[in-house]
Amino acid sequence: MKLSNRLQRIHDQIPEGSRMADIGSDHALLPVAAIRSGKAVSAIAGEVNPGPYDAACKQVSDAGLKTEITVRRGDGLDVISPDEVDVITIAGMGGALIASILDRGISKLKGVQLLILQPNVGEDILRRWLLEHQWVVVAEQLLEEDGKIYEIITAMPQASSPIANEEVYRARPLQGDVELTQDLLLRMGPYLTDRPTEVFFAKWKSEIVKLQGVVQAISRSDQDSSKDKAAEVERLITSLKEVLACLPKVKQ
Repeated sequence: MKLSNRLQRIHDQIPEGSRMADIGSDHALLPVAAIRSGKAVSAIAGEVNPGPYDAACKQVSDAGLKTEITVRRGDGLDVISPDEVDVITIAGMGGALIASILDRGISKLKGVQLLILQPNVGEDILRRWLLEHQWVVVAEQLLEEDGKIYEIITAMPQASSPIANEEVYRARPLQGDVELTQDLLLRMGPYLTDRPTEVFFAKWKSEIVKLQGVVQAISRSDQDSSKDKAAEVERLITSLKEVLACLPKVKQ
């Protein structure tokens, strides 16, 4: 079984000998690979929908790993108990949905030492949740696969993190009066902005085009609140362009 590059990157972040839970596991590809490689000694594959749940059960059975991997049907972190796992992976959902899963199941995060999260969109929403709930982003990856760009965000509890959130999101001067503010670091990624690759620049040029479309849509309204919103988005576009112009491009 060969993982996609995206899932392989997530797999590689899992420490050896982990007890993991993969939430929204779909076909349970990641837990099966983690058990086979020794990254995990036990795994829970959680899936809320009946089709993917049945597919996960079949995958685990076909792999002969029913002792090591438990497939559970349930919503989000409902499938685990406090202190049952030390690593949680959640991939292929929006950042807002991942944040809501973590928020609703926050009591289940007891004993968890690592979150490996791959939001499809809304990465800033997820980073803000992690910051507000004393989780520290310790690594970020950006990759392009099949024409899509993905971010992988790895976080640790503040109590065990080698770096503090204050340092991760400390404002960074660039050139002239251009600054990477905390808000921009939350949007663009504190580590990704340290080593911006071609994929990073491609992502943010695309995001700017989307934001310009938002401005055009808002500007069709005569409401004062719409004008204020359009001006706010235009300021964000200006800030993003300034940052991109100042960042050096790093070879991948």
